[in-house]
Amino acid sequence: MDENFQEERFTGIIKFTPPLYKQRYQFIKDLVGKYKPKKVADLGCADCTLLWMLKFCSCVEVLAGLDICASVMKEKMHRLSPLPGDYLQPAERSLTVTLHHGSVAHKDPCMLGFDLVTCIELIEHLEQSELKKFPEVVFGFMSPSIVVISTPNSEFNPLLPGVMLFRHPDHKFEWNRAQFQSWALETARHYDYSVEFTGVGHPPTGMENVGFCTQIGVFVRKYPQASESAQSEKPTKAAYKTVFKAVYPSLKDKKYLQNAVVSEVIFTAQIIKQSLMDRLMSEHEEYNDDPTERKSKFQPSMNCFSEDLGKLVVVKNMEPFVNGNVIYIPLKTIFSFPKVNRLCGTFEKLSELIAGKVTLSSDGSAVMFNTEHENEEN
Repeated sequence: MDENFQEERFTGIIKFTPPLYKQRYQFIKDLVGKYKPKKVADLGCADCTLLWMLKFCSCVEVLAGLDICASVMKEKMHRLSPLPGDYLQPAERSLTVTLHHGSVAHKDPCMLGFDLVTCIELIEHLEQSELKKFPEVVFGFMSPSIVVISTPNSEFNPLLPGVMLFRHPDHKFEWNRAQFQSWALETARHYDYSVEFTGVGHPPTGMENVGFCTQIGVFVRKYPQASESAQSEKPTKAAYKTVFKAVYPSLKDKKYLQNAVVSEVIFTAQIIKQSLMDRLMSEHEEYNDDPTERKSKFQPSMNCFSEDLGKLVVVKNMEPFVNGNVIYIPLKTIFSFPKVNRLCGTFEKLSELIAGKVTLSSDGSAVMFNTEHENEEN
């Protein structure tokens, strides 16, 4: 039976809003928002719900999940895959999501280098032998900057109808606050971490003495991570089996960046071209109506352009122009658009990315459109 479902059944009379499991996940999401970790691992990730929530956090670039039950992960792991929209509009950050099948009692180098490790309702499922190894694996071997551990507070259990001993049949133990804090403080002392205690699931009014329904310890490493030489001494033999891996499309990948830049350049050039055509058509009509009002030269009409173009500073050598049946849109004009500028960073990078992908003038300074071909198509 799903543990979150089991928990909701027991907490039916004491109404937690949002449900207790959502409060735990939100606690982690808020912590990620505060500390901005780039690499996050969830031990005992179960159905991957927390990982799915964290993939939307813009600071996170690496997500890893570990669980002893591969079938539970596989049921919902498809939610961690990129969607079509992720390919149509790649994010600026990179994101890799990996799921591993294995035990938290074993060490695997794939879990090194993480900023945050979460263990949500995990330790109470461990056998005594596994619990004994757990601190060395997480705090000694993995040694992340922050570790978050949540576990049931047994002092709250009398308020939960239907709970006779433990909240879930797979729980090997459930600690009261003194037991959890004693274990956590000793673990923190041994591995040079500080720890602060909090929780989620407030007790009913008048019962505050029992504490939170879920107790939480937030461990923060006191000193910088071990040097590379010390890291190299750690075992390199794999203990976990990778069951899922997704690499999201990212603008950090040149292939996706090039596609995005080419699309944006063509889109921007089309806007400028259309504005130029509209202006020339307007001038032509004015000439036919009253030749004395004919303008001496073309100047771009800002209010015809997009909002981005309204921010454009136009100089003479950046003005689009027509030569015969060809319209020329200077690359410097296109580069002045905020989105193109942000994507490329430098004019040289823009030129490099669109080379061979966009029709350019012989000197490479302008995007070319042949109006004759367009007229034939129309």
